[in-house]
Amino acid sequence: MQQQLTDHTTEVKRLQRCMNDLVSVLALPAVWSVSEPSRILDTLLDALMGILDLDFLYARVRLNSHEVPIDALRTAPLFGASHSQQEIGRALNRGFGEDPQQGSEEVLRKLGGGEVSVFPVRMGIEGDLGLILAGSQRAGFPEQTESLVLSVAANQAAIGLQQALRLDEQKRVSIELDRRVAERTRELAETMHDWKQAQEELRDTQAELARMMRATTIGLLTASIAHEVNQPLSGIVTNASTCLRMLKSNPPNIDGALETAQRTIRDGNRASEVIARLRTLFSKKQIDVEPIDLNEAAREVIALLSGELQRNNVILKQEFCDRLPTVNGDRVQLQQVILNLLRNASDAMSAIEDRPRQIVLRTDLVGENVCLSVQDSGVGFTPEVAGKMFESFYTTKPDGMGLGLSVSRSIIEASHGRLWATANDGPGATFAFSIPCEHGSRSQEGTE
Repeated sequence: MQQQLTDHTTEVKRLQRCMNDLVSVLALPAVWSVSEPSRILDTLLDALMGILDLDFLYARVRLNSHEVPIDALRTAPLFGASHSQQEIGRALNRGFGEDPQQGSEEVLRKLGGGEVSVFPVRMGIEGDLGLILAGSQRAGFPEQTESLVLSVAANQAAIGLQQALRLDEQKRVSIELDRRVAERTRELAETMHDWKQAQEELRDTQAELARMMRATTIGLLTASIAHEVNQPLSGIVTNASTCLRMLKSNPPNIDGALETAQRTIRDGNRASEVIARLRTLFSKKQIDVEPIDLNEAAREVIALLSGELQRNNVILKQEFCDRLPTVNGDRVQLQQVILNLLRNASDAMSAIEDRPRQIVLRTDLVGENVCLSVQDSGVGFTPEVAGKMFESFYTTKPDGMGLGLSVSRSIIEASHGRLWATANDGPGATFAFSIPCEHGSRSQEGTE
């Protein structure tokens, strides 16, 4: 009995530390606001050395092929006393090379005669931003909680570095824009005698340069990841806070804390899956196609969003078609589309007070296609908005990025389907997509 109590106490402390570590890592972007890449690396390494039991931590970043890599190194006091930073740096350079993209995946390295376990974590969509190397002489390194914290930290750092790079590029293009506008204005003033024609050409030049600035400074892929990963990261924060409350209760709610910790790991894995699927989508590689039951996929998404819908006073009505044929597609990507449509429907009703906030989620078989629709009772959309809503960066939300529907359409089209929207006869709108039935599943259904 005493041993069991000791094991429970140890597990409580381990889970509580993991939750605290995740909350600390997820809070780092607030510190990085308008920060230089070197400062992002320094604060990241300082934070990780403070929360993890490591002998050394090394990070190397190359923002583009024309610049010298930025690196940073932190060592524990005892390890640093027996291994100089120069010695560690030389050993890492020999093992991983000058280019972060060429880093070896082996986990054991010899540093100063001692065996050190090295855990590499890459940053960026293709690992092209750089990598983080965490080293420890401790047996069993890394533990599952340590690898989770390091992976989440690498994702956060990649987003922060991309934002810093985007801000730097924005400043550069802004300076170039000012220079070219001034140059063009001077040329027009010197060569054009017709003031009206000069003004028209000037406006055309400014519009062209503005479009160039927008295309240059905003990376669609980076913004898409920030948009899509935000959902599972929000779940991580919520589950972490819930777990901490359970662990601090008297007596500690061990079973509840374990369940919320599992949900935290699930959301962390989901964030990694979303990044991997988006990388496949935008690199135009072969997606992971499998037979999918859209009813089952939709139910899993509903379970994930049920708490949020309840908090927003949204009534969800489900009308699933029985014996629905399967479709071919990537399960995670299609669930992300359903998640986006349900969230958009909920957001469209956030200001509604004079009628119930109701969403109807339907599945149906239309000819040789399986159709899923999400109908809301929100504010709807105008004909002007209808022609733009699926364009990248177009949004009607004050804090929106204008990427959810654009990415969703790309996912559906990759599965040979289509995504569309219609205004309801009454309040609100309906968003729907259709995907061809899996080859053979319709005929099998008809013979059962």
